[in-house]
Amino acid sequence: MDILILGAGVAGAAAAIALRQRGHAVRVFERRALAGGLGAGVVLWPNASFVLSELGLLSQVAAVGGTPPGMCRMDQCGRLLMRLDIGGLDRAMGYASHALLRRDLQAILLAEMARLGVQLHDGATAVALRAVGDGTAAVRFDDGRVERADLIVGADGRMDSLARRYVHCAEVAAPRYQGFVNWVASVEAPVDLVDDLSVLDFWGVGERFGIVPVGRRKLYWAGAQAAAAPGACGGGDFKAALAEQFAGWPEPVGRVIAHTEAGAIRRIPIYDLEPVARWHRDNVLLIGDAAHASLPTSGQGACQALEDAWHLARCLEPGGDLSLALAGFTARRADKTGAITHGGRQLARSLFQLDRAGSQARNAQARAADPAQAVAAMAQGWGAGLELGL
Repeated sequence: MDILILGAGVAGAAAAIALRQRGHAVRVFERRALAGGLGAGVVLWPNASFVLSELGLLSQVAAVGGTPPGMCRMDQCGRLLMRLDIGGLDRAMGYASHALLRRDLQAILLAEMARLGVQLHDGATAVALRAVGDGTAAVRFDDGRVERADLIVGADGRMDSLARRYVHCAEVAAPRYQGFVNWVASVEAPVDLVDDLSVLDFWGVGERFGIVPVGRRKLYWAGAQAAAAPGACGGGDFKAALAEQFAGWPEPVGRVIAHTEAGAIRRIPIYDLEPVARWHRDNVLLIGDAAHASLPTSGQGACQALEDAWHLARCLEPGGDLSLALAGFTARRADKTGAITHGGRQLARSLFQLDRAGSQARNAQARAADPAQAVAAMAQGWGAGLELGL
């Protein structure tokens, strides 16, 4: 099958690899001059590691990432609320979790695309989609060229997805601001920034600060705050303001901010997409954030993009009925990704509430929760639909 993919982020690049490995002809068109994505880093939980293993890329990811043994959730005074045993999660699911910089993951995916002979066209902005009477679909780009394919896969993100607008009306396609902003960055320092590789997650009142070590001297972080209006997205000199905002929070928060280059910090208003039951129209299919963008609080954005790639390649059997294959793919994916979207929203509401009493009640609930049950629920939910032997 001749397949054209819009977007070379995690979903698009992984789908290109999985589909090419199954013998399909694949072309990828990326609107940015250089393929990349928002966000400083990513934790690839065991479900993502399973997919990477299936694609033959897990050893490369492990070589550039760290393996977090646990996640410590604390209040803004440093009092422990809950420690999740990530090592136990990994053992339960049969694969290790890996923390790495997003640029390193993207480099691995793009290199594998090139090795497989997948054509990548960057700086190509798609402006129109249409079905063609001969059973194909066509996409027109801003330079006037038109490309046809048996299937067009829309992996063109959450914020301005042409494919999602084609599949759904404008109202359904529109991203929804969820009331908070993130400041994100990665940092490498000549000194140790953290004592171990555990993920650190500090909860305040309408504020949060998360630190994900790749190594003791290499990590990425995200500071977050409730905000009534989204404001602008982009880079800037936020360092002094963030140092003041999170002054008095436990170390290593201040140390991490101090060692971050001011120009490396990006401000990202946080949006997601309403879950939908239909992911395709004609020969145009949605995957990744274009289909099911969830909040960072879900912890599953990149993981679910990778799952999409694995499932899609398995659904598109040579000579099979395309419409049935796309419907079957959606049936496999919609419920799981929808639940992850709603779970991310629920945690975000609790984290970014501005009521102090409500925040204290949330913290008390976290302290009272059974960490083993939480890990078991993560393993069950994230492993659903995969061949993990759970």
